[in-house]
Amino acid sequence: MIICAGNNESFDFAQPMGVGLIETAMNLTRLCLFDKPEFLLFVGSAGSYGNHKIFDIVESKTASNIELAFLNSDAYTPLDNVISANTTNKKDVIVNSSNYISTNKKLTKKFLELDVEIENMEFFAVLKVAEEFDIPAGGVFCITNFTDENAHADFIKNHEKAKELLSQHVALRITELTT
Repeated sequence: MIICAGNNESFDFAQPMGVGLIETAMNLTRLCLFDKPEFLLFVGSAGSYGNHKIFDIVESKTASNIELAFLNSDAYTPLDNVISANTTNKKDVIVNSSNYISTNKKLTKKFLELDVEIENMEFFAVLKVAEEFDIPAGGVFCITNFTDENAHADFIKNHEKAKELLSQHVALRITELTT
């Protein structure tokens, strides 16, 4: 099953689950309880901490839930804040998820020191629910912005093209898998 956030990030080939960690976790859990999918592929936009350019397509099976306060040692968590559905030894891009969009370029560079490269609001919740229900899962993302003071304006400017690129990428991957 292919899923997405919804609202303005919808695709005709994907089932919307909600925006952010909470809506995604609630709606995806509900779906899995009543009609458990064989696999989950999340499709969405992402912000880059600097290693990826606008309109890059990034695939991942690993997510983190690290808040900005953690980067300055202003907070800690007793929870496991990294999850992976990656079953290979191949290095995976880590996608950070938070209910906030990062806009402090200097601070978010610290994510790169932790090998975290992009951010998407929903992906950690997708992987956490998939783990709970023992469902193979992954994500495909298109970079719409950098995590700086222009993050929102760049997201708005680049969002429609990113959705087109994601649609083309998913269609190509489905064709590759079925031929």
